[in-house]
Amino acid sequence: MNDEHYMRLALKEAEKAYAEGEVPVGAVVVMNDRIISRGYNMVEKLNDPTAHAEIIALTAAFNAMGSKYLSDATLYVTVEPCLMCTGALHWSKIGKVVWATSDRKNGHQVYTGDTHPFHPKTLIVYGLLADEAAQLMKSFFRTKRG
Repeated sequence: MNDEHYMRLALKEAEKAYAEGEVPVGAVVVMNDRIISRGYNMVEKLNDPTAHAEIIALTAAFNAMGSKYLSDATLYVTVEPCLMCTGALHWSKIGKVVWATSDRKNGHQVYTGDTHPFHPKTLIVYGLLADEAAQLMKSFFRTKRG
């Protein structure tokens, strides 16, 4: 399996969010070529502004692994994590974060510029399947704005 395979699975999670009227962001946590958790935005469903795809997937991963650290894991997420999610990722000491499309309004880079708030040992990869993720977001917001 490769990064593109897992990002496609994260896109499937984002499609679940879309179908439920949530902002279409999906996430998958992988360790040793095994999916240990999945998540998608559930902010509206749970009436919880912290119920982002990354947080849902991280919480499930911590529970699955019985650990608060994920240094050997990779998070695949369809949209650049916000500052809240990067904080959670920092504290998890996750080994790698891969995101598809940037978020110029709410992504962590809006607040941090060129520096990243992830753990210093975290490898960052971005732009993988960016067009697909961006199209899903555009489609969602087009339907909301009528």
